[in-house]
Amino acid sequence: MCLLILRDPVQFRNCGHRQCQSCLDAQYETTIKCRQCQSETSRIEIILDRGFKNDMKSLHIDCCFCQWSGILDNYQKHLDESHSNLKCEYCGEQFNSANKFNEHKVSECQNLTIDCKLKEFGCNERIIRTEMEDHYLNEEHQCAIMKIVRQMLSQLVDRSMNNDLPRITTAGDCNPATIQLQELYEMFDILTGGIETLNNDQQRLSNESLQIQIILPTLTEELSKVRLSVEESNGFLKGVKHNQDILNQDLESLQEKINDLQYVSYDGTLVWKISNFKEKLIDTQSERQISIYSPPFYSSPNGYKMRARLYLNGDGNARRTHMSLFFVLMRSVNDPILKFPFNYKVTFCLYDQTPTQRHIIDSFRPDIKSNSFQRPRSDMNIASGIPKFIPLEIVQQEKNPYVRDDTMFIKIMVDFEDLHKTLLPYALSLNPGLPTHIQQAMIKQEAERRSQTMT
Repeated sequence: MCLLILRDPVQFRNCGHRQCQSCLDAQYETTIKCRQCQSETSRIEIILDRGFKNDMKSLHIDCCFCQWSGILDNYQKHLDESHSNLKCEYCGEQFNSANKFNEHKVSECQNLTIDCKLKEFGCNERIIRTEMEDHYLNEEHQCAIMKIVRQMLSQLVDRSMNNDLPRITTAGDCNPATIQLQELYEMFDILTGGIETLNNDQQRLSNESLQIQIILPTLTEELSKVRLSVEESNGFLKGVKHNQDILNQDLESLQEKINDLQYVSYDGTLVWKISNFKEKLIDTQSERQISIYSPPFYSSPNGYKMRARLYLNGDGNARRTHMSLFFVLMRSVNDPILKFPFNYKVTFCLYDQTPTQRHIIDSFRPDIKSNSFQRPRSDMNIASGIPKFIPLEIVQQEKNPYVRDDTMFIKIMVDFEDLHKTLLPYALSLNPGLPTHIQQAMIKQEAERRSQTMT
């Protein structure tokens, strides 16, 4: 490492001693003092020692980063090939040469931990470079400074008492004691300036502390008021949130009623639009919502109230294999004047949304002994219908004709005229957009036509 620091060696002309160029550049004086003999040489009289530099090239050295060894002349090539991307472990900065890396660690890295310069005088703390100025102000460092001062004073007293001290030998030469005394005075000036700065800082901090103590009660009072205000606001917000939750529930209930009224029917038929089919299927598969209900519909303005219940992932034995579709009889204000048990055939139709119109049609006739078709005593009777309405694999296929744009249409039709099953495909193939009476008239005409054909 020392050989790396001694780079571009220079020679003092007066004494002949050598020093590296980087150390010389770190000093800004016009007169440089030799570290070995303390003699002074003018900066312009310091010359580059090329002979010594050439001698150094043949020195045998070991690499400070790996196991490589060789002569100094080949060392730079080894560094460029093997250690060109060095990273400082203290600050993370990267370097493309070992020389810059070493210079960074020796004098530049601000995160490097180093010993205090007064370590030999009792200041043993290791400090990060960036915190050096703060360290100078602590008690341990100040004690070390006082120790140095005492030692210098003691040496000065001892030399002053020595009668053999030379006074002035030749012109321009000074008494060493006088020189040391002058240095001591300069150090005292520096220390006095530092103490004055510390006193000023102490006075400033005292004034700031006094101001803080004066405004602290006011701030404490304001903080109490703010805290009380926050608590009151939190209480108010909790009340608002509770009311908002109630309003949201009421809004959801009202929205559901509005949706039901939007699709209400009074002719015993309902075309049920089921949007977001994939999302609803996932909800049923994860059991977040095992079934969905259709909007209510009526057999007439004063008739039975009904709805459908759909298990997208199946119910009972049909679970995970089929969609289950059921009919639900609901309690109505008109029930006292209606006839029970309910005994009318119910037909389900899953629309094929393509021009081929291969609808899935199935129907059942109520079991009049079942509680599902007696007069409702609660909001809804137990659902009854067709557990295996359609295999799940059909509606889960991509581009199947029954789910288009993530939407499915199911028609629920209560047959009060006991329509023959052969007419069901025709009745369900009619345009749902036609008025009900027109559809009924067309069904009647088709029935008469088929009757005449048979005769």
